[in-house]
Amino acid sequence: MTHNQRSFILCGHTTYEADTTTEEQANFFYEVYGHSAKRYRTPSGSGNSSKIKETTYVISSESSSSRPKGASQSSYSEVSTPVTPTSAGTPGRVTPGAATEQHRLITDEGEANLPLSTDDPEFYKLVVEAERAIEEGILPERIFQGSSGSYFVRSRDNLTVGVFKPKNEEPYGHLNPKWTKWMQKMCFPCCFGRSCLIANQGYMSEAGASLVDRKLELNIVPNTKVIALASETFNYTTIDKAKAKSVKFATERFPDTLGKKMKAGLPPKIGSFQVFVNGYKDADHWVRRFQDEPPPEPVREHFQHLFEKLVCLDYIIRNTDRGNDNWLIKYDKYKADTPEECIYVAAIDNGLAFPFKHPDEWRAYPYYWAWLPYASQPFSEKTKELLLHKLKDLTLVKEMVEELYKLFKHDRGFDKSLFDKQASVMRGQILNLYQALDSGMSPLQLVQMPLLRIECDGRSKGSSFIQQFQDKYPFFSSC
Repeated sequence: MTHNQRSFILCGHTTYEADTTTEEQANFFYEVYGHSAKRYRTPSGSGNSSKIKETTYVISSESSSSRPKGASQSSYSEVSTPVTPTSAGTPGRVTPGAATEQHRLITDEGEANLPLSTDDPEFYKLVVEAERAIEEGILPERIFQGSSGSYFVRSRDNLTVGVFKPKNEEPYGHLNPKWTKWMQKMCFPCCFGRSCLIANQGYMSEAGASLVDRKLELNIVPNTKVIALASETFNYTTIDKAKAKSVKFATERFPDTLGKKMKAGLPPKIGSFQVFVNGYKDADHWVRRFQDEPPPEPVREHFQHLFEKLVCLDYIIRNTDRGNDNWLIKYDKYKADTPEECIYVAAIDNGLAFPFKHPDEWRAYPYYWAWLPYASQPFSEKTKELLLHKLKDLTLVKEMVEELYKLFKHDRGFDKSLFDKQASVMRGQILNLYQALDSGMSPLQLVQMPLLRIECDGRSKGSSFIQQFQDKYPFFSSC
């Protein structure tokens, strides 16, 4: 027996040894999920042997008699609980499908069949208003910040109502209008992109973050869904522009003949549409102000709770791009009587989340809020009351994964195997977060916990999961 295969007894079953923190997490894993353990070791020669320790832990529901004493009866077993449909549909630019609720979304690449959204009438009206504004010549305006093509969408009253991010104008997209990213991709391809993320899925990540936010009742992500829009201000190919110009000429020159048989306009783009929030400023602005002019104690306590909700969201979806310019704060001490009405937080720019693996190459992509003083305080009781019972509800976690699957699968490049990896990372993050909340840790201690994944055990016909720990870490751990 080699030095890294020494065995120890865990919950009455033989397994392999890991470091002390890993052993503690393994014990906690059994306490939470309440299943029997069985011995398992990653076979030598496995393709992942360089990234995962030889020690893994298998969670199984095969033997209820061997369940640790006092453990929960909950499990990840298949249930027939109906899942609430996701609100990933688009209220416009669709054509009727078969006798189902599915409608074909017409995009520039024919990328998806999305369900028509009927569960959010306010969002529906907002997008319809934006489409009518575009038809009347009030066009979206490109946002010059950032590394991709994104646009402020306006209403007919010329008010900003949303932010639209087309898929094909993302950093990986072939129509990204930002020349700096084009130069980086052409001249430094080895340094371009984030290897832990699925390319060109940022728009789905934006909608997925909103879905997780609503599921956990955090209420810090502005309502975000996948829709399709077309506008002259979007970045199109020369061919698309020429076609649209020709069609426009034909419809104007021959309105009673040829014009009736042709569709005028540019092809709609699929992307994420996030409701615009008014009165907010970058977090960096208010964080600096609060250092010199601390708000009253009740406001500080409520802001700490809002900050902790941001931490929980980012940790669950493993956001790799949360700087102080990617979350917003609204504070007005003169127009409110209670702390809840005085200060608000909005988590925007969630496109670089849901990785299919933990960062393990050059960069670690840390959570930059971990350097703020708020991250050193233990999680508040208010945050524990909000999330602990939800994170331990295995049915809720299962539903959240299923709803993300229903959302992500509409992408033309969807890969089921990659989604399973995304789900395994998220399950591991949820387990770590639950342990941190239950143990009275702080956000700073949370991000220092060992990285893990909880994968489905394909060898079992039941609903079994394997816990695996990250062994390979990136070269730069602070950037």
